[in-house]
Amino acid sequence: MYSAVEENYLKAILSLENDQGEVSINELSKRLDLKMPTVNGMIKKFSEKGLVHYESYKPLKLTKLGKKEAAMILRKHRLTEMFLFQKMGFGWEEVHAIAEQIEHIQSPKLFEKMDELLGYPKFDPHGSPIPDIHGKVAIPKYKALSTAHLNTEVVLMAISDSSEAFLQYLNSKNIQLGAQIKIIGKETFDGNMTVSINGQIEEVFSSIVCEKLLILH
Repeated sequence: MYSAVEENYLKAILSLENDQGEVSINELSKRLDLKMPTVNGMIKKFSEKGLVHYESYKPLKLTKLGKKEAAMILRKHRLTEMFLFQKMGFGWEEVHAIAEQIEHIQSPKLFEKMDELLGYPKFDPHGSPIPDIHGKVAIPKYKALSTAHLNTEVVLMAISDSSEAFLQYLNSKNIQLGAQIKIIGKETFDGNMTVSINGQIEEVFSSIVCEKLLILH
């Protein structure tokens, strides 16, 4: 078992590995909002426990054990988000902060029961994959809406930004996962896109928003 602090480190390292391919102590300290000497100390402990490959002045890398343990924490987090959303009626903009606290509960049976009651979901409310009971994650081949061509129709599968502010923005536009999006116009200069949502609503999305809305390849 790991402490809540250790679990936060593992989850942050996995996230940075997935986003950037490699992890530096500096990037990890920024992600966790901690000073570098503090992070260095924890990483040395992780190295001793066989969770990370660590050499001075080189990027960190999770070991096989480290990846599995990090994925299991992520599993608890995303299952909790889905349970709060699907079974308790919380908005997708509300579930992250609550899941951040519940993910540290050391009770495998609790999360197994959540999984069962949910019907063994593959994705959380934001479209992110939920690791399976063995810590394996199926990475879907999504691409940004910004890559879609004019006059094509696509389905919103996930979002790359699950911050409360962005989700509230999507709520204000009545946009949820599964929305049918048709590209009506596309600006060459700034990347803004005019789209219709579910054949009814017409919106103009900035290039920033288009990069955060994910569709299938």
